[in-house]
Amino acid sequence: MESTVAMGNSNVEPRDDMEFDSHDAAYEFYKEYAKSAGFGTAKLSSRRSRASKEFIDAKFSCIRYGNKQQSDDAINPRPSPKIGCKASMHVKRRSSNGKWYIHSFVKEHNHELLPAQVHFFRSHRNVDPLKNDAKVRRKKMLASVSKQYGAYQFSGNLENLFRNQHDRGRSLTLEEGGAQVLLEFLVQMQEENPKFFYSVDLNEEHRLRNVFWIDAKGMDNYSNFGDVVSFDTTYFTNKYKIPLVLFIGANHHVQPTLLGCALIADETVHTFIWLMRTWCLAMGGRGPRILLSDQNDNIKAAVGAIFPDTGHYFSLWSILEKIPRRLEYLSLWHDAFMAKFTKCIYRSWTEEQFEHRWWKLIEKFNLREDEWVQSLYENRKLWVPAFMRDVSFASLSTASRSESMNSFFDKYIQSETSLRDFIGQHKLILEDWYEEEAKANFDAWHEMPELKSPSPFEKQMLLIYTREIFKKFQVEVLGAAACHLKKESEDGTSITYAVKDFDANQDFMVEWDALRSDIYCSCHSFEYKGYLCRHAIVVLQMSGVFNIPSKYILQRWTNAAMSRHSISERMEDVQAKVRRYNDLCRRAIILGEEGSLTQESYNIAVGAIKEALKQCATVNVTCETNLRSGSCATLAIQGVNEVCQGNSLAARELMPYSRAAQTSKGSKRADPGKERESIDNASNKKGKVTLEPEIPNGAQGVFHQMDMPGSLDYPTLYPRLTTLLRGGDINKRSVELLGEMLE
Repeated sequence: MESTVAMGNSNVEPRDDMEFDSHDAAYEFYKEYAKSAGFGTAKLSSRRSRASKEFIDAKFSCIRYGNKQQSDDAINPRPSPKIGCKASMHVKRRSSNGKWYIHSFVKEHNHELLPAQVHFFRSHRNVDPLKNDAKVRRKKMLASVSKQYGAYQFSGNLENLFRNQHDRGRSLTLEEGGAQVLLEFLVQMQEENPKFFYSVDLNEEHRLRNVFWIDAKGMDNYSNFGDVVSFDTTYFTNKYKIPLVLFIGANHHVQPTLLGCALIADETVHTFIWLMRTWCLAMGGRGPRILLSDQNDNIKAAVGAIFPDTGHYFSLWSILEKIPRRLEYLSLWHDAFMAKFTKCIYRSWTEEQFEHRWWKLIEKFNLREDEWVQSLYENRKLWVPAFMRDVSFASLSTASRSESMNSFFDKYIQSETSLRDFIGQHKLILEDWYEEEAKANFDAWHEMPELKSPSPFEKQMLLIYTREIFKKFQVEVLGAAACHLKKESEDGTSITYAVKDFDANQDFMVEWDALRSDIYCSCHSFEYKGYLCRHAIVVLQMSGVFNIPSKYILQRWTNAAMSRHSISERMEDVQAKVRRYNDLCRRAIILGEEGSLTQESYNIAVGAIKEALKQCATVNVTCETNLRSGSCATLAIQGVNEVCQGNSLAARELMPYSRAAQTSKGSKRADPGKERESIDNASNKKGKVTLEPEIPNGAQGVFHQMDMPGSLDYPTLYPRLTTLLRGGDINKRSVELLGEMLE
């Protein structure tokens, strides 16, 4: 038996004056102490006397004691809780009286303690049925949740909210052996890349309840494109075989980016709070500006709890796709209803117009008693376009799922896809995803869009927008010619125009405030797509404004999307930066071809690059310091031609190297000095840039680093890239080459 002092209070910490009747009694005391403190325990070691064969020494520890030990060639690596914690208690037996005493005690842990969730630890399960009562645990959890989510505003009873959230049988619905396959996949992914993040939520029976994971690429993408995120529960709510939910974003090429995956057991508030909190932790504690989701009260409550500063909205396609199922009794009048519903949603210029059309629709189809329709109206500010001024969804909210970026996974996941199948092709999915992004990066670097009109708006955005966004914006610029506007009203500095779009055969309302440079169109193009529409463009043009206001140029759609500097104030700096970047990339191709021919030239090229990088870093640090004091001058672009001549310039500079590459087959090679001289002469004669332009002393760039595609190491490592660019073949061969680069 343990001493009275030790057993009287489980909160008593181990002390030097304590004694125990046996090492088992000492371990029971340590477990009670660990249970009150909030950590699990394990018997680390014990030792017997060689003479008497009785135990004389034992050591107990936190379950996170020590470090994971596993051979590199382990076939089925298992998760390990060990993270180097030192917390432990070492006891020894006195030879004089047979009592056990505390030889050493380490109290400090290197991890968070969890008193409210201590019943999850294996060492504390079913130890005392009375103390392990579900009601007691629930009260502890409610206290923990109330403290942790103090900002959470819930109008109901918190006790009722969490009732039945921890049913013993609630766990992930997976096929036999699925949990083991999943955990092995997560461990393998983390071993391949230590930045891979995953988290596991266990129920009271220590079975998987919820699992979340995200790779390093996803976390990096979130830092650049985490302003708008779609939380997609389609595969779960539609009863797919795998209960998968996804966090999806959009990159600057209007491509989907995977920002997190999870498998969940249910749609309770507890599950969504755990998931949102875990996702937030993986993303460095920063929530998105906008989160789109299905219409779900539990998701709404969880987002309010974890992301109080995030704007939460419902995806428009998720609302529209529910109509046939929710209003099945209106099937005979479906077309008539959808015509009125669409007009109410898309053609309501003001909130008052929406209210008038909504209630007219409700009366016409006798929908006052329909609970789902009532919920739509109560949440109207979360999905109706008329309430969405100054909100941008970055193309993540569309009228149908097939048009949305969320549908990317649909070609990989069907209703009968098993977890094993999904895990097996998970890497393939990511490879396809990243290959598409790499190709878009490559095309953005290699191909310059062509101007199709003399419009100042088109010229302004040519070097600012990414290739994909510019092409979409270009359609709007050209479409402005098919618009006719008429002034409707004027109120102070604000003027409202009616714009007739002959192409769409529809009228739109545009409100323009010249004093604040605010423009708003009833087509909601900026809100849903992130760039201005033709109707706004024609109003700006007729108002004598020939530049897109900076507030309507989203940095996420620009070539400086991954730059650490904002573009909101100086658009000309972005254009200058892109010109410099393109020019450096062309020169890097030439350097790569020349430097890769021999080991000596390679060493020279690498040395020059390292020295240049060092000097650029020094200049940029100085520039950043000066920027803070407002004294940094913009770097003048020396000798860079007009952007429209950029591609022809690259072709002319590369042409002599085409001949050089042809003569370099085998051991034959033309004299590089003569070739270099001929190139310099040709460039100077035609007024083109030289390979090493002189930069005036003191001239510094506003932007420090162009985080754009096309690493300067590519031409050096892959000389065939020059041949590829020279030939202009950027289709199948480009993809193959990109694949080689990414290996």
